[in-house]
Amino acid sequence: MSEEFHPELAATAERIASMEIRGAATIADAAAGALATQARESDADDPAAFRREQRHAGRRLYDTRPTAVSLPNALRYVLDRMAGDDVAELRTSVTEAAAAFQTRLDRAQADLGEIGANRLRDGDTVMTHCHSTDALACVEAAVEQGKELSAVVKETRPRNQGHITAEQLRAAGVDVTLIVDSAARRYLDEVDHVLVGADSIAADGSVVNKIGTAGLAVDARERGVPIVVAAQTIKLHPETLTGQTVEIEMRDETEVIDDETRDEIGEIGVENPAFDVTPPRYVDAIVTESGQFPPETIVTLMRELFGESAARPWADPEE
Repeated sequence: MSEEFHPELAATAERIASMEIRGAATIADAAAGALATQARESDADDPAAFRREQRHAGRRLYDTRPTAVSLPNALRYVLDRMAGDDVAELRTSVTEAAAAFQTRLDRAQADLGEIGANRLRDGDTVMTHCHSTDALACVEAAVEQGKELSAVVKETRPRNQGHITAEQLRAAGVDVTLIVDSAARRYLDEVDHVLVGADSIAADGSVVNKIGTAGLAVDARERGVPIVVAAQTIKLHPETLTGQTVEIEMRDETEVIDDETRDEIGEIGVENPAFDVTPPRYVDAIVTESGQFPPETIVTLMRELFGESAARPWADPEE
């Protein structure tokens, strides 16, 4: 099948696979653009050949990073909108769908930030966990509206991504207090919102995010502090519509303990899960570029954008 691919699509696939292209939005944008190039430059002379070529192109892209949620979402958005009775109509449908998807991506974080900022009042304090550019966009938009905010930032072990959040919030003019993860419960009485991002969101509204999010959400609910998840729609996980569970990545144990210290302690097991799952009952709202949703209703938006099922439009019909 490789001879069917336009050189730009093949190069994009290689760059995604090698992680030269990384980040959910960047990967999704590149995949949509590659499909559009394949469609524009296609030499297919009949509709069946064109559809087959596009499916193969989608599969080539999907195989580069099959666990990246945003990549299959880009493929679904474009390929599900491929329609027409001849090659010209099919080509137009693909290129227009890709352009619409890329435009949505380009505006998504700014639109999401404006929506999330509406939840924040002048003088509010937010608590953050890990580092999320979507969550940060909400705070930055609120500051641009003239609201004065402060933040309690969890360090987020073991990689201390909270340090990045603290630095960027300070640069935005937010008063920041950095705390160790285990101090979160102590400071919840002093905050107005817990604001986090998401790695992916399941059809039932469950939120997969950096390990520690679930425990923070439980504590926040007990204290009556609303927890808001900021996530672009490319983080929605359509395959959970069929009951598929989200795989939790286990990262290298050296992030938790170095070899020398481990040798000093003796024979122990070490586990380092990257994410946990927060049930929807602990989440007050999911903020996206399409609006704010109760977690239980996010499935409606998921189906609207990415189809009624978890079908893979890059697969051959007989598969």
